[in-house]
Amino acid sequence: MLAILEQIDPNSDNIDLLVQLVERLRPRQRWVWQQPDDPAQAVRTLIQLLKGNPVHAWKLRRYVTALLETRRHTSLYSDIGILSNDGFVTELKRRVTYRFLPPALNDLYLSDALDQVLYREDDYEWIRLVPNADWMELFDIVADAPPPDDATPDRARQVTLMGLLDAIRTLSCRICALGLEPRLVHSYSEIEDFDSPFLMQNIEVNRYLDEYARYLGGKIAQPEDARHLLVMLDQCQEVVLKIRRGALSSGTSVALTYLLVALQQSIDRLHKLLYLVDLSGELPSAATVDLDALAGSTARPQEPADSDRRLAAVDLAQELIEAHNTKYQVRGLVRDNVDLLARNMTENASRTGEHYIAESRKELRQMFARASGAGFIVGFMALFKILLGTLRSPPLVEAFLFSMNYSLGFVFVHLMQFTIATKQPAMTAQRIAASLHRGENGRGVDVERMAELVNKVFRTQVAAVLGNVLVAFPVAWGIAEAWFYATGRHLVDPEKAHHLLADIDPIHSLALYYAAIAGVWLFVAGLISGYYDNKALYTRMGQRVRQLRGLRRVLGAERLGRLSQYIEDNLGGLMGNFFFGILLGTTGTVGYLLGLPLDIRHITFSTANFATALVGLDYQLTAVQLGNAALGVVLIGAVNLLVSFGLALWVALRARKIRFKRGILLLRALGRRFLSAPVDFFIGPKGQPQPPPDTLPLKGLK
Repeated sequence: MLAILEQIDPNSDNIDLLVQLVERLRPRQRWVWQQPDDPAQAVRTLIQLLKGNPVHAWKLRRYVTALLETRRHTSLYSDIGILSNDGFVTELKRRVTYRFLPPALNDLYLSDALDQVLYREDDYEWIRLVPNADWMELFDIVADAPPPDDATPDRARQVTLMGLLDAIRTLSCRICALGLEPRLVHSYSEIEDFDSPFLMQNIEVNRYLDEYARYLGGKIAQPEDARHLLVMLDQCQEVVLKIRRGALSSGTSVALTYLLVALQQSIDRLHKLLYLVDLSGELPSAATVDLDALAGSTARPQEPADSDRRLAAVDLAQELIEAHNTKYQVRGLVRDNVDLLARNMTENASRTGEHYIAESRKELRQMFARASGAGFIVGFMALFKILLGTLRSPPLVEAFLFSMNYSLGFVFVHLMQFTIATKQPAMTAQRIAASLHRGENGRGVDVERMAELVNKVFRTQVAAVLGNVLVAFPVAWGIAEAWFYATGRHLVDPEKAHHLLADIDPIHSLALYYAAIAGVWLFVAGLISGYYDNKALYTRMGQRVRQLRGLRRVLGAERLGRLSQYIEDNLGGLMGNFFFGILLGTTGTVGYLLGLPLDIRHITFSTANFATALVGLDYQLTAVQLGNAALGVVLIGAVNLLVSFGLALWVALRARKIRFKRGILLLRALGRRFLSAPVDFFIGPKGQPQPPPDTLPLKGLK
């Protein structure tokens, strides 16, 4: 480092020496088993070198000052770490493109200088590992270095200040434009009933900056503080929060979510920059760039407020560096936008999940009846699939036929208000996560109530599975026997029957792996249902259908009203079932075309195929074969349920930013409920459900 300091030309604006100096501070690459370099030690070494030679400290100060004076600052403060106005898809394509071929750098901009100095994507990590006290000490040594007698005054402080003020104006205009977007006004129409805070904050910013300019020109002693402006920004933030809350009931879109994220980021950054430039020292604390540190000012007030501001300055400097290092990463863009969108989708799915939870034995019987109806239909769907397979159609045609068989069958099940057992987990998992979120009160979740809900979900799921299986088996058996009675030959020959049994063999085949794939598709179908439920609300699907004059003439106003309401309430379920059928019908063909082990196993269809194979072999199965097939059906069902439920619960908890910290308490609570009332644990209480048993208060899941 000493050799680099000796080479510094104080009046040069060439950035190469600064790149070399940061290279010495950056920890060297080490092998995994070796202790990594301590970045703080390198910074402290530089501090000691500068302390021992004030001339080098002044040269470094003047060199950095020259770099700051010759570059434009505004884009660094107003753009880095804030989404552009291009929209989600355009921003995603831009980031993917720049990952392979970054844009050309321009030495006129300070933000591009960061690309040359901190060019590695993980630079922000080692910078954060250095204590803030070390960074501030380094800045103090450089800023307080005594200049020689013939040194000319620098303009870095003024250039930095003007860049910050320009960034404030730019951010304010951007907030105003985003706040008046039709998508946002459509989602919060009440904003039209009063003066828009987004417009008013821009007026306040312009007034504040005009007064600040008069202060810099020496026309007034000190500008007013920005308290009134902060009130307007708080009102803008309240509107953003109201729209986000309203989206839970009225739906949202990727474009609106992207708009809200960009708006919130701009408001937060404007808060921080105002805290930086305000001269009253009375604004609420915010993480902000340290003007003195960047400009190399010799002023070092020691008031507590200034100390807080200097600490906040380092925090924002690190934030800017991290945002700059990761500005082409796709992960952050997807995380910020999709998590918020997933929250709204899973919220809609959680409301649907309430219909899949039986509260009493009466409701449990009703669930069993609905599941039995679905099992009856699946028995015929299994028949149609076998018949379609005998056509020996080309692979893509066969995939289409299988998909339509599944899709139309599942849609018919939904129209008849029946229940496919394996569709429940993706919905009930969202319901459990939603109850966790609503139960958070700072003291943990009520474990007993949580256990009660999980117990209800469990016994409802068992009833649905039994309804599907206990009806699908005799229906498929009856169809196979009727086919033999009517035609004189079995529905499937012995070879096909053995193939059906091999498909559900849990030991000698990939049946459980294929069951896991089906579980993934069940989870995806739940997401699709949530997406279309959200879309129906956000786009006001019911109202749009009611506006179709041609359909009104055919159906009449009353029938059209019922149809529009049905579509709005059931669009998610219909589309989820339709796409689920397509996923099931095409997986095997895709695996065949690609030469990959891809297929699906579904418990209800496996049960129907078992019955068909049993008749096709004239019941000539050994006890081992019967036991193996029965075990396969049970394990396929368990994998279907566990995979779909686990994925759905994981996404729902992630969308709500909830983590299980002491899940063992939930298992203990379930164990107590089983031991206290084992019969009720499986079939539910008589009449209305009873409150959970009194136990010692427990701090639950957070």
